[in-house]
Amino acid sequence: MAEITASLVKELREKTGAGMMDCKKALGEVAGDLEKAIDWLRTKGLSAAAKKAGRVAAEGLVGVVVNGTRGAVIEVNAETDFVGRNDLFQKFVGDAAKLALDNGGDLAKVAAAPYPGTGRDVQGELTHLIATIGENMSLRRAGMLSVSDGVVASYMHNKVATDLGKIGVLVALESTGDKAKLEALAKQLAMHVASANPKSLTIADLDKAEVERERGVLTEKAAQSGKAADIIGKMVEGGIRKAYQEWVLLEQAFIMDGKTKVSKVVDDAANQVGAPVRLAGYLRFGLGEGIEKKSEDFAAEVAAQLKK
Repeated sequence: MAEITASLVKELREKTGAGMMDCKKALGEVAGDLEKAIDWLRTKGLSAAAKKAGRVAAEGLVGVVVNGTRGAVIEVNAETDFVGRNDLFQKFVGDAAKLALDNGGDLAKVAAAPYPGTGRDVQGELTHLIATIGENMSLRRAGMLSVSDGVVASYMHNKVATDLGKIGVLVALESTGDKAKLEALAKQLAMHVASANPKSLTIADLDKAEVERERGVLTEKAAQSGKAADIIGKMVEGGIRKAYQEWVLLEQAFIMDGKTKVSKVVDDAANQVGAPVRLAGYLRFGLGEGIEKKSEDFAAEVAAQLKK
């Protein structure tokens, strides 16, 4: 059995939003296994993890760029929000986004690409910028979308400058139809993605292990109802369908009306643009997502509670 330390309880609380004593109890029930403790809290209805995006600390900017049927997005992190308002940093992120487009969204290639007008590569220019501004920075990730015929559109949420902000989205639509109408739809879909934050484009694209884990949690919760096995089975499948509606872009309700499935919106667009439409892909970069904030005071708080 793993030792149930203050830091382990702290990590579980940050991941789930559950109370400290509930986290301590959960870890005790599952011999200190963090992932099992998360599921234990969920089966008891004590976890807020499914409703929270998680505590993040990384600052900086996300940049997007679109050129015809291609688009790229990049995230560059810094220590403080202040740097995101710095003109030099903003120029760097904008230039890096263009280089991401030129290099197929490959971050390693972007880092090694010549930075215009400096004689340095991109990573070297970032190192120079760190020395100039006096704050640590890093190239975190990049991506690109393209279609053979159609449009790629972008949307930037919490914009601080042109194509720079906190949440950058690209959406690619494949179609031979009217490009102006396709562009309008793609922009609406990009806004939807920014808001709904889907996990995947289709059900088939979902992580199968994550789906099975959700099924296990739903089965455990349903079993606590004391209902018959066939009813429990229906409850579980209903829960899985609801999860698909929350997780999968094509299964989600379109934010523009709150009821029509995105898949139907895309299918119906054929009548407007004059040709079939396929949602070929999307990319969503939320600044700092998945990077947890350090809090020494919080750790001390947990340690004090554990001693009681």
